[in-house]
Amino acid sequence: MFVMTPLGIVAGSIFTLLLVFAAIGDVRTRRIPNRLVVGMTVIGILYSVIVAGPLWGTLKGIEGFFAGMAFWLAFYVLGWLGAGDVKLVAAAGAWLGPREVIEGSLIAALLGAILAVLWMLRSQGIRRGVETLGVAVTLPSVLTETPKSADRIRSLPYSVPIALGALCAAWAPGLLIR
Repeated sequence: MFVMTPLGIVAGSIFTLLLVFAAIGDVRTRRIPNRLVVGMTVIGILYSVIVAGPLWGTLKGIEGFFAGMAFWLAFYVLGWLGAGDVKLVAAAGAWLGPREVIEGSLIAALLGAILAVLWMLRSQGIRRGVETLGVAVTLPSVLTETPKSADRIRSLPYSVPIALGALCAAWAPGLLIR
């Protein structure tokens, strides 16, 4: 997506830095600032306009924004992700467009699943983690448990796999979707 032109390299560097800042902030505070997400969205739409022209660029940026939002919104509704994570994917979609934000989301979901299992095993220990993954915990009890404030601190900052997925889709498009 970011072609090796001066504009592509500068835009790609800005995109990368914004995602890195979001992920670092999320790891430290478990929050992604709205200012960062709004700025990333606006710059992403402007980049799309510069690359594809006013009409098609605006359309691509808006479609990417809503595709990213739609892909992850159910996970927010179920309480599996925070609102900041969903907004971060939507902001990345303004840069990527609909096809690449879906590809980045699929990569993020795969990476996130792996990281979630590792995170759970690390925080709960191997025995309790395996029990959680096994039949010892039923789905309804998982869905009805309310997270405690200590659980929030121990939770996985999902912006990390989101950022990695978006970066893969941006710098190496076509890994999963051709």
